[in-house]
Amino acid sequence: MKAITYSTYGNPDVLEYGEQPLPKVGPGMVLVKVKAASVNPVDWKIMSGGLDAVMDLQFPAIPGWDVAGVVESVGIDSRQFQPGEEVIAYGRKDYVHGGSFAEYIALPERVLARKPETLNWNESAGLPLAGLTAYQVLNRLGLKAGETVLIHGGSGGVGSLGIQIAAALGAKVIATASEKNHDFLRDLGAEPVAYGDGLADRVRALRPDGVDVVADFVGGNLEATLAVLADGGRHASIADSDVEQHGGEWMWVNPVGADLQKLADLVDGEKIQVEVAEVFPLEKAADAFRSNMEGHTRGKIILAMD
Repeated sequence: MKAITYSTYGNPDVLEYGEQPLPKVGPGMVLVKVKAASVNPVDWKIMSGGLDAVMDLQFPAIPGWDVAGVVESVGIDSRQFQPGEEVIAYGRKDYVHGGSFAEYIALPERVLARKPETLNWNESAGLPLAGLTAYQVLNRLGLKAGETVLIHGGSGGVGSLGIQIAAALGAKVIATASEKNHDFLRDLGAEPVAYGDGLADRVRALRPDGVDVVADFVGGNLEATLAVLADGGRHASIADSDVEQHGGEWMWVNPVGADLQKLADLVDGEKIQVEVAEVFPLEKAADAFRSNMEGHTRGKIILAMD
């Protein structure tokens, strides 16, 4: 099969396009023919060696955790999915090796969910990691209808989905972004505020009694979070471990297929959309990485197999 690999840590120049063996499909596993995969910051952070202290990696590594595709075959005692079914997954494994930037990927069936009918392949590939991150954070924080949530980083991949999930739950949403993205946030269902100096004052002007929940999807916002949190409020971050010292949750998304299925059902029921910024062919993965590393795109960067 064709795949993207790297055999040493480094920048996008270490990525290679070529032939790799077809993955083995063991008990409880499913072989997926990849239709699309999305690039996430964690992909190039791992490639750079930045997560070497916490994640095992086997060279040559195929990067990529997000995937949308069609079940090609199933392993022994794999009963949840059948060949031909359209699926999505956040395919993080116990170590980095056989990722989704390839024509095929083998995954435990427990991480799979059925593809949302309302999304195309590219949009579906952009849902799992970002969507699960937002869904699991808001779920852990117990966000309820009628509560107000502040989302730091509302125009990013995680934040934009978090706004829609929170709105679908019946919450009132305030979200931060640069002013050029404020109309985008309004379209998603949030009341936008500019980030930076004076953020806490701007949020307090909207909610003098504070907000019930704060979800930080970018980091560096602890001071503002604590300044706007109502008494008894809850907060979490995916990028700042210091929140744990102030009653918050520091979270990393988990590859739970049941959660992903709930999210996919919510997408179909509420018409949640995934913003796609750019689409690259698999052999242009290095260019896709560079675009993601610039950090200025609004929406997901996709590798399409067709």
